[in-house]
Amino acid sequence: MSTISKTYSNGEVIIKEGDIGNSFFQIMEGNAGVYVNYGKEDQVKLTVLNKGQYFGEMAVIEAYPRSSTVVAEGSASVIEIPGSELNTYFKDNPDKIIELIKHIGNRLRALTDDYDEAKAVLKNLENPADDKNSESFLSKLKKHIGFYKISKVDLTAPSAEALREQSKDLTKGESTETYSKGTIIYKKGEVSRCMYILHGGSVGIYYNYGEDNELMLTELLPVAFFGEMGMLAGKERSATAVAKSEDTYVEIIRLEDLQDMFKTSPVKVDMILRHLSFRLRSLTVDYFNTCKKISEAYNR
Repeated sequence: MSTISKTYSNGEVIIKEGDIGNSFFQIMEGNAGVYVNYGKEDQVKLTVLNKGQYFGEMAVIEAYPRSSTVVAEGSASVIEIPGSELNTYFKDNPDKIIELIKHIGNRLRALTDDYDEAKAVLKNLENPADDKNSESFLSKLKKHIGFYKISKVDLTAPSAEALREQSKDLTKGESTETYSKGTIIYKKGEVSRCMYILHGGSVGIYYNYGEDNELMLTELLPVAFFGEMGMLAGKERSATAVAKSEDTYVEIIRLEDLQDMFKTSPVKVDMILRHLSFRLRSLTVDYFNTCKKISEAYNR
């Protein structure tokens, strides 16, 4: 059996902040509160989880300490999925592959919105001419300073090494394309429903590609994942991807392909999960650092 059913009574701790987790959970009935510094004077409640939502998956996907405490609100029934049984769980419940990836994608999308808003708040604070007393601005200011205060001061960006080393031997899939140098793979502002794995060559990710103020954000090398927010949310591309070398060879992945992909290459689905988790943790660090700058600018 790949899952364990459990029921928790009101106030009972399901997972604890700081613990090393070897399983994750889905709520089947009831609700649960998510806290940082639970039981301490500076306890903060982050959100409430409802039926169908997952939690604790980051600790399993990346073997990372729990970032929060989850507590039952009333009676809460959950299923616990051991990390060692993840492949069995997906094999028995193939629809859960897309469900879990969408869950992480929703978290990424929400955090990206918060990060973009925080950058705008910081820019406003640093511009002497901007209005800093509106109710809307002060509400946003309080929100982002609050995140900085409750986050871990030792929060660090994840290492790229583990992701790179585990993905270097990924097999190539059936849906592939080869691009010549200078080919635009996708443009900023376009809407698409796919992501890519780079198997050969190199790809540049640009802001304002082809304009006077063109900026290359990063250069991707094999084996890199990119364009995942298009696959997850069908959002407009936030940058332009361009082949930087001849015979740049990519694999195209769509959300509806993942169930069949798991049957032939479960390691590839595992690496997509790891990539999304990696990006979420990296974005959390960027957001934290921006909130720190907001706090410092406000308190000068």
